[in-house]
Amino acid sequence: MTAHYRAISPANQALALAIFLGLCFAAAAIGGAVTADSVRTWYPTIVKPSFNPPNAVFAPVWTILYAMMAVAAWRVWRVAGLRAASPAFTAFAVQLVLNVCWSVVFFGLHAIGAALIEIVVLLAAIVVTTRLFWRHDRIAGLLFIPYVVWVCFALVLNTALWRLNATA
Repeated sequence: MTAHYRAISPANQALALAIFLGLCFAAAAIGGAVTADSVRTWYPTIVKPSFNPPNAVFAPVWTILYAMMAVAAWRVWRVAGLRAASPAFTAFAVQLVLNVCWSVVFFGLHAIGAALIEIVVLLAAIVVTTRLFWRHDRIAGLLFIPYVVWVCFALVLNTALWRLNATA
């Protein structure tokens, strides 16, 4: 690990944090835009398992997770910089795109089975990102653990939704 952040002014550190927050919340906004209509129209019509959380739980949880993702990426940038941590930032970008894609597949296309396949790929990308972030900054890696746990839960939920709503 290098002390990359020591050479960065506080103003530039704040700007970088704002950029990472902006990237993460742009992904959240795109996913939210795709999701909003289906949450009101399609999602209430499908059969849900008993452990399905109330809709009001999802927005606060995802808001916290996106903020934690941004802070984790910022911490890695501070410690290593973009170039030295390029594999970690590539993985970060991939998981962020896959995160949006899941919303498109599940809520936009109403393709529960395809979303199940996509979320497995998403989870793998999140785990890779977590490991790569951990190598640069343990706190950054730890900040991704709740995201891993939540997406594991989402995978279980997606599986249950697929099973309950599969048509022969």
